[in-house]
Amino acid sequence: MADVIQLLPDSIANQIAAGEVIQRPASVVKELMENSVDAGSKNIKLIVKDAGRTLIQVIDDGCGMSETDARMSFERHATSKIRSADDLFAIRTMGFRGEALASIASVAQVELRTRRHASEVGTLIQAEGSKVKSQEPCQTAAGTSFAVKNLFFNVPARRNFLKANTVEFRHILDEFERIVLANADVFFSLHHNGSEVFHLPPGNLRQRILGVFGNAVNTRLVPVVEETDIIQIKGFVGKPEFAKKVRGEQYFFVNSRFIKSSYLHHAVMSAYEEVLPKEMYPFYLLFLDIDPARIDVNVHPTKQEIKFEDDRLVYNYLKVAVRHGLGQHGVMPSLDFEQETSLQLPYLSSKMDQDKPFTTPPRNSSAWQSDEPKAFNSGKEDHAEQHREENNLRNWQLLYKDLGGASEGDGMGEGDDASGMQTMTIGSSWAQDEATTGPSTEEPFGKQQKVPYQIHGTYIVSQIKSGYMLIDQQAAHERILYENYLSMMNENRAATQQQLFPITLNFSPNDAEILKDLLPDIQLLGFDVQEFGGNSFVVNGLPVELAGKQNERSVMETLLEQHKIGLELQLNTRESLARSMARSAAVKRGQLLNEVEMQALMDQLFACSMPYRSPFGKKCFVTYELEDLQKHFE
Repeated sequence: MADVIQLLPDSIANQIAAGEVIQRPASVVKELMENSVDAGSKNIKLIVKDAGRTLIQVIDDGCGMSETDARMSFERHATSKIRSADDLFAIRTMGFRGEALASIASVAQVELRTRRHASEVGTLIQAEGSKVKSQEPCQTAAGTSFAVKNLFFNVPARRNFLKANTVEFRHILDEFERIVLANADVFFSLHHNGSEVFHLPPGNLRQRILGVFGNAVNTRLVPVVEETDIIQIKGFVGKPEFAKKVRGEQYFFVNSRFIKSSYLHHAVMSAYEEVLPKEMYPFYLLFLDIDPARIDVNVHPTKQEIKFEDDRLVYNYLKVAVRHGLGQHGVMPSLDFEQETSLQLPYLSSKMDQDKPFTTPPRNSSAWQSDEPKAFNSGKEDHAEQHREENNLRNWQLLYKDLGGASEGDGMGEGDDASGMQTMTIGSSWAQDEATTGPSTEEPFGKQQKVPYQIHGTYIVSQIKSGYMLIDQQAAHERILYENYLSMMNENRAATQQQLFPITLNFSPNDAEILKDLLPDIQLLGFDVQEFGGNSFVVNGLPVELAGKQNERSVMETLLEQHKIGLELQLNTRESLARSMARSAAVKRGQLLNEVEMQALMDQLFACSMPYRSPFGKKCFVTYELEDLQKHFE
């Protein structure tokens, strides 16, 4: 039988390697820009056309290459970064494997121009599909220019897997931002289809952050600096109140190399655990400088995952550093972001509580009592227990007195149309009826009360045949609006309220690209937004549901944030936008509704095709059987 195992040709081997290293145009950007950084460049220019499908060109003023080095750079495993296996554990350069240029040349048409600073003549090499087509001297500036044309021209299947240009360009922006943030002392520029997207002069880290994310983030940054014998940590974290519900602004750099680490992310989140709402993600950009001998960067094709010699030690140092930074700048761990003042009970705003808003309840008040049953006691303990019960009764009487006083003295009764608040509650109504008319022989209160009412400004209580129903007003309204907005976009019947004075908004390049892609769809929702050049947009009008409720920037930022969440959930654009609009326009928990509004909300909810849950997965209502309620009083 003939032998069947043979060596693959270099062209095929390079394409296989390219499948791991070069996955999309953004991969080419990463490899070429990292080479420019390793070459000691102080000025790096990135030129992209058609999101990298047509052209990706990186021009730098680095050390350049000789004629021999330029030719050798296209060979597999040819590198200037390491000479022995021991060098793998002393690496501080971005590249070291010698695979990138060979992989790129195997799936694209490339043109390399390079010249050393001490040389008078440079070298021009043209390659295509792993084959060098020509090599000749040329006149060029000192440094290197590497142009990649028609990516995946010889791998149609891979080219067909590329996403839309807007999506691919966002991936390019992600890679570009990671490199420019790690090298604040280098000038960078990015041009896409002839337009300059980034122009970033050298400066310090804070200046580079503002250049990438915009000046608005300046007041949101908290510096972090910690130095030990093992590790140095520096960078910035975001204030908790500016955290977002979508990831994307979290950056770790180990020895200036961008990495992804869920373990280190957990360390940062642990530092925030007492000051950050659930399911929120803070901004952070942290640099960890550590001895290369204590890490292994050669564990992933893109080098975005590394191994630490002592993971737990790095975890603890990072957590302490972030917590220390937050503490030094007034971000106290006792803050409670889940407590909303609008959710407080009406009686807490009585005159007595306004005079002493933060007083501690007396020791003999019901607030200090336990709900757990206690064993039978006698003597002094019995007397103390009886005394506590008397105090509890007096406290309940004061509670009803405060409710009545608030209704009469504070203008919160039925005649207060401005607030729309229904202060009559089950408890207060029952107490007043008993006090004035004595025991009633009529049906219980629950059978008389047919109209819905609101508790804590959050839930709507409605009687049903088998018991009662609690409706979460925000979740229910989100479901109603979500289905309405989907219908609007399908039928193109949204209404717009024009702004008296149009406003111009500036966004980060990444957000600007997303917004450009969304413009046709958000116009179907009632937005009148136009591009104004660069990363600026003019807001001429908003949907009538949002006009006057929020400022334009808040509306647009919420729209973008919710759309990013939709992208993570793989929702289509219209579903994502409908979710975002529903979140923005829905009534909020703590917002008071009158009887007509509550009834209308219930009617509209149960007219929905899917009334059970909000578009975000939360229950819109729950039902309680009367039998279950009666068990609590047995």
